[in-house]
Amino acid sequence: MEPEAARLIGAGLAAIGTGAAGIGVGSLFGQFLSGALRNPSAADGQFGRLIFGFAVTEALGIFALLIALLLLFAV
Repeated sequence: MEPEAARLIGAGLAAIGTGAAGIGVGSLFGQFLSGALRNPSAADGQFGRLIFGFAVTEALGIFALLIALLLLFAV
């Protein structure tokens, strides 16, 4: 396999992580909304954990995007 092809395949595989982050954020907020509708009094106590989970999920997505861009343009 040529190095150029391997580089493009690796960047494509790394870019999958950005889509997975989107799925993770959607699942996170969907589960929070489901739980908040079932027990509205506990929603305020879980909001901090929701924001932390959102931040970690987005950070992993941005990291995957960074790796993909590095593979495309820096290597």
